[in-house]
Amino acid sequence: MNPRVDDTPARPADVGSSARVRRFSRAERWVHRTTAALMGTCVVTAAFLYIPEFAALVGRRELVVRIHEWAGLLLPVPVLAGLASRAFRADLGFLNRFGPHDRVWLRAALRRDKRRRSRPAGKFNAGQKVYAAWIAGATLVMLGTGLLMWFTHLTPLIWRTSATFVHDWLALTIGIVLAGHIGMALGDPEARRGLRTGSVSRLWADREHPLWRP
Repeated sequence: MNPRVDDTPARPADVGSSARVRRFSRAERWVHRTTAALMGTCVVTAAFLYIPEFAALVGRRELVVRIHEWAGLLLPVPVLAGLASRAFRADLGFLNRFGPHDRVWLRAALRRDKRRRSRPAGKFNAGQKVYAAWIAGATLVMLGTGLLMWFTHLTPLIWRTSATFVHDWLALTIGIVLAGHIGMALGDPEARRGLRTGSVSRLWADREHPLWRP
């Protein structure tokens, strides 16, 4: 049997629930932290550029613009570098794979059914998979529209106007979604510990991701 199959419910019976299991490699944690830092830089600089009260606090607007632009350009770099890691590539496969249990999870979430047995999950639950797909797509759109806004002499005015509209409103949406993502992370200390140290308790893994086979 393939040892990396995500959704195999079998667990060794002789391992205590107090044990810790490996969840993320060092490379995966680096990708997450670096991406989060770049995304946070984009969000903060965008707030200083678009919110009048914040803009009044910045004396060097041109510098803020340049930081925003370069942080946005560098956003894909951690993910591209992470592709060198086998563990990172495997997790990308898990995130990109939806199974019947994911549909069960999403239906339970829509019904606000919080019972554990109603939300089966492999290494990543369906909500995390949807978020990962959405934020990846949104990042690419933001990069594309940002480049159209940056190289103004290469595109007609209507393209630049449309790119600005999409960029600004999608930025607001990303800010809202990121706030929800951070809020959920703050509500789960063990999940944060997994991203910080690379391991989680087996008790948490059994409870939150019962189909995951570490």
